[in-house]
Amino acid sequence: MFESVQALIAEHKEVEKELSDPEVHADAARAKRVNRRYAELSKIVKAHEDWIAAGDDLEVARELARDDESIAEEIPALEEGLQAAQEKLRRLLIPRDPDDARDVILEIKGGEGGAESALFAADLLRMYIQYAASKGWKTELLERNESDLGGYKDVQVAIKGSSSDPAQGVWAHLKYEGGVHRVQRVPATESQGRIHTSTTGVLVFPEVDEPEEVAINANDLKIDVYRSSGPGGQSVNTTDSAVRITHLPTGIVVSMQNEKSQLQNREAGMRVLRARILARQQEELDAASSAARKSQIRGMDRSERIRTYNFPENRIADHRTGYKAYNLDQVMDGALDPLIESAIRADEEAQLAAIGSDDN
Repeated sequence: MFESVQALIAEHKEVEKELSDPEVHADAARAKRVNRRYAELSKIVKAHEDWIAAGDDLEVARELARDDESIAEEIPALEEGLQAAQEKLRRLLIPRDPDDARDVILEIKGGEGGAESALFAADLLRMYIQYAASKGWKTELLERNESDLGGYKDVQVAIKGSSSDPAQGVWAHLKYEGGVHRVQRVPATESQGRIHTSTTGVLVFPEVDEPEEVAINANDLKIDVYRSSGPGGQSVNTTDSAVRITHLPTGIVVSMQNEKSQLQNREAGMRVLRARILARQQEELDAASSAARKSQIRGMDRSERIRTYNFPENRIADHRTGYKAYNLDQVMDGALDPLIESAIRADEEAQLAAIGSDDN
């Protein structure tokens, strides 16, 4: 794996030169891509320098230890430092998901459990909004379909980051959230105090940076407008402001009625449509090429049960990574970092194992 470092160091120098070119910054989309790559390569270069320095320190210490026993006592710590520096570099050299720096559109859908599932969808939305706030990310509610009891049958939120470092990207963290989230608790509607099990689905799509990234032919769109409505079918306004967009080649359908303006609903719908088409294209590429970078724990099966939220025991458990903790109250307030880190770590371990197998 380390043979590739020199090529990446050379690329880092080239990208650095590119960043000094005024023409690059005249094109916002290009500048964004170049800055992302520079941030990614800079971390690799720094880790490589630290690895070299740790090796040099150890070599010097071994030479001096021949004449000074006190220095010999430092060697075990220096050996551990070298090993840690090597492991950090090794992980940074794992091929990164090209979408990691992207923002996301996250959709939460009620599943089994009816009203309780819709209420839990609202709880999950709050959890993700709190988590985004802790990261300094911005959130924008795109669409919501409320249930009679105040939850959500379906809700979509856009989450936007600010870092150019792909490792700090929104997709890099939230891509592992897609799947079925199971909740075990006494519903507000339960008079006997019995624990019920319900499920809520989460879909996560990387958002398209520029509309040109995903070419959509206007002739491939079927656009219907209709009157928006609220819970129970109650009319919200008296104009045809709601929009339903159907992408005929893929069959993807997006409906928007959150805004009062038909134009705003159409723009929001196109954002979601582009994100879904991009996700579909990536899935097709992954399926067609075994060499494509695919997450080992973020499969394409959106029906996979990934996590259980047990309120009576205050327990949270991730079924993919084996992570378990008894701080569900904190998780629901947005303390998702340990859960997400466990997913990132499991993904890295699986990829390192696959790389080692290929090398052998």
